[in-house]
Amino acid sequence: MHGYTRGALSEQIPYFRTEEFSQINIECMERLRRLAGAPDDTHVYLLACSGTGAMEAVVAGCFSGAHDRLLVIDGGSFGRRFAEIATHHEIPHEAATFSFGETLKLDVLDAAIGSAEGFTGMLVNIHETSTGQLYDRGMLASFCGEHGLYFVCDAIGSFLADPLDFEKDGIDALIISSQKALALPPGLSAVILSDRLFRKMSDQGIKPFSYYFDFKQAEENAVRGQTPFTPPVGIIMALRERLERIENEGGTEASVARTKELAKDFRERLKPLIERKLVVLSPYVLSNACTPLVFINGGAKDACQKLSQNGVWLNPNGGPLEDVVLRVGHLGDLTLDDNAMLVEMLSDILL
Repeated sequence: MHGYTRGALSEQIPYFRTEEFSQINIECMERLRRLAGAPDDTHVYLLACSGTGAMEAVVAGCFSGAHDRLLVIDGGSFGRRFAEIATHHEIPHEAATFSFGETLKLDVLDAAIGSAEGFTGMLVNIHETSTGQLYDRGMLASFCGEHGLYFVCDAIGSFLADPLDFEKDGIDALIISSQKALALPPGLSAVILSDRLFRKMSDQGIKPFSYYFDFKQAEENAVRGQTPFTPPVGIIMALRERLERIENEGGTEASVARTKELAKDFRERLKPLIERKLVVLSPYVLSNACTPLVFINGGAKDACQKLSQNGVWLNPNGGPLEDVVLRVGHLGDLTLDDNAMLVEMLSDILL
């Protein structure tokens, strides 16, 4: 986290059912809308949950088994989570699946949708953070337009790290969480819905799957700057500080440029290890948010443990990639000097 957000988190938490706190919520929602490139008629909600809660809120709150059939991009554990949510709520869906190391291409989408009719939405983690792959949002937006699909985009790992524009990319639901490029503690998520998806949900009378996650209640409260239930007040106070600083420092474009510089610098410094095949990078387009280090002969777990013993924590993977992939994040209050230190430590461990 940044020092100024840590400062905000250390302050006394205010009571939230006040006009003053309503204005803070409204300010946060408006800034998120601007940073996402979302038009004024979009609906912005702050949710007291992790990113998975926001994913479920969108999938089960905007779609139903009676009205929908979804196409899910399953290129890793987070895409698979979308499919599991759809299965849990008995919403018909097909998964476009491909293996680790493969690039998502149009033929994968065409094969998944086939000649079947009745598809209404696409669910995608625009940056599949378990593998580091950044999907081609232009291709996905065109595919959704061609097939008349609502475009649901989980940008938890990509927002403010990679180029993205809600309106230009034709997004209908954007999912954001506090603990990635916003560099705040986990526990707060945001959802931005297009007006057409909000009207679909309302016109079809989709029954809320949960008393807690009810977008109709969220809408009634959001227009007055409130949430239906107790929000993570401290994180919202820090969010206000963070969003103001991001906009003052150049907004989304500057944030993406800074993250890109960190990622590019780290990958450049990594070349000696890559040339010796101690680690490799996947051939697909990588997000600026993280660099997945691929240990082709295993050893990711051991490297992660040795780094942690020296006070450096990277992001391990689970499942089949547990000993194969170790992810290096480029978000938050990091510097080029941090890159140099990490590559030197990796060299000491691997050489």
